[in-house]
Amino acid sequence: MARLFFLYPIRWCCAAINRISPAPGRLAVLAAGIVFVALVAAVPARAEDRLVRMAVPEALVETGFLRHLLPRFSLKTQVRVQIVMPGEAAEAALGTETRAGGTPVFQAGADLWYLTVLDKDHPGTQRFLDWLNSEIGARTITAYAPQGVQMFTLPQVQRATVEEISFDGDAERGQSLSQVMCGRCHVVAEDRRMSDIGSTPSFFVLRTLPDWDYRFQAFYALNPHPAFTQVEDVTPPFPEDRPSPIVPVAMTLDDLEAILAYVAGLTPADLGAPLQHQ
Repeated sequence: MARLFFLYPIRWCCAAINRISPAPGRLAVLAAGIVFVALVAAVPARAEDRLVRMAVPEALVETGFLRHLLPRFSLKTQVRVQIVMPGEAAEAALGTETRAGGTPVFQAGADLWYLTVLDKDHPGTQRFLDWLNSEIGARTITAYAPQGVQMFTLPQVQRATVEEISFDGDAERGQSLSQVMCGRCHVVAEDRRMSDIGSTPSFFVLRTLPDWDYRFQAFYALNPHPAFTQVEDVTPPFPEDRPSPIVPVAMTLDDLEAILAYVAGLTPADLGAPLQHQ
């Protein structure tokens, strides 16, 4: 019914021009109307390409692991993963039982978890599998440690592939966003060295850390950021009885991707030689 709704203005226009325009004009309008309808009909298909339904057992959902994992995949790829229960319509499935074509992606103790691509023609399913097997995906899996206890490891039968860390955002825009959103606490640029609050590391110091990319991707989950940061479609709203203590930082995943692209291009600070203990 939604697609039929768009046909009515086209029919009205064609009928009106039929009465006042010569035949060539009517053909042009009709051709434009056909193109318009084709474009409208194609929108839902493109949206479906960016949504992967994944069947997951309730036991894994309850660990909170997927709330940690999936937003980071969506940040990198702009593909959203919707969790459904086993047996429901899905393009992919996670489980501890091996299926035909299943690929081991992470491990909890002796339990090996497999991802099975159920719809190999869906553009997002293979991207999700490739991301899990990448270096960034591997770091994300192993970084989940509620209360300081690591819950998942990489599968022993598989090693993550090494890839260069890069981000697709607009680095120039990321610099401007960094100054507005992060500059009140951190030094984010060479010419802003006196603008921080003095107790937070600069972006240049953070770039010296081996896991800097993970820290920036997950910053909104690392203290003290959850108290005042809102990432659209990722973080829950502030409880009514615990509002943000300062003016909130509100951003989208596109904003964060732009900041990551900017930070990736910064030269890490020179901290000198490491300390040597006598």
